[in-house]
Amino acid sequence: MTIEQIIGGRARDIGGFSVRRVLPAPGRRMVGPFIFFDHIGPETLAPGRGVDVRPHPHIALATVTYLYSGSFFHRDSLGSALEIHPGDVNWMTAGRGIAHSERTPAAARAQGSQIHGVQSWVALPDGHEEVAPAFAHHDAASLPHLVVDGCDLRVIAGEAFGRRSPVEVLWPTLYVDASMPAGAALELPADHTERAVYVAAGELEIDGQTLGEAQLALLTRGLTVRLRALHHSRVMLLGGEPFPTPRYIWWNFVASSRERIEQAKRDWAGGRFVPVPGESEFIPLPDD
Repeated sequence: MTIEQIIGGRARDIGGFSVRRVLPAPGRRMVGPFIFFDHIGPETLAPGRGVDVRPHPHIALATVTYLYSGSFFHRDSLGSALEIHPGDVNWMTAGRGIAHSERTPAAARAQGSQIHGVQSWVALPDGHEEVAPAFAHHDAASLPHLVVDGCDLRVIAGEAFGRRSPVEVLWPTLYVDASMPAGAALELPADHTERAVYVAAGELEIDGQTLGEAQLALLTRGLTVRLRALHHSRVMLLGGEPFPTPRYIWWNFVASSRERIEQAKRDWAGGRFVPVPGESEFIPLPDD
């Protein structure tokens, strides 16, 4: 079989705004280094309304923001402060600890906007979990762009289809934004051990099975897989090599040990994370 498992997005509220959470899922925590995957929107925000993700902490992971439409204003405890637009990549490495916020920019909030995109996390590999926090922004023009069998592809991170993204990764990674016209077919080679396909918009056919919007298909290892768009579709290809050691996840914390997560909980509750300049709010540590 080509598809091992299909996972549907589950609605989650992130502070007055609903997303569809795909990873982690029951029975499947990771795909390659990806341990968290939220599909944002599409949602139209009326004038005066916006997304407000207040400052919150992370450890031992990198957050990856990629938008199809709309904009966010990112701030973090390193002092980074900038807008992200469609096709750009914000890659924030938490390492030993960072805090950040994401909000709708003032101009977009005033006039109203549509927001649509993906927020994902990649776990940091063994030996790199406690690296210094860092933030990197890559604009859309810097990402490899290619057309394969009529499909428009952008390599967000890692390597795919003979191209490498400038985004610095610490683990073999597959992350590609694919725009597929109706009827187009794309072959995904078995270059990465773990692979998944997520339909952000549209509908695919994979080996006789239909994959609809907000569904993720985990693909069988070692097989070249043919994706066919039944309608114009926007698809994320993601994966990489599996981690040799397990990762634990609690709230916004990821680590290879439960003890490290307990320490991060104490640090956030005790105000020991560096604050985010320009912010006075924060998300408190949730109850267990």
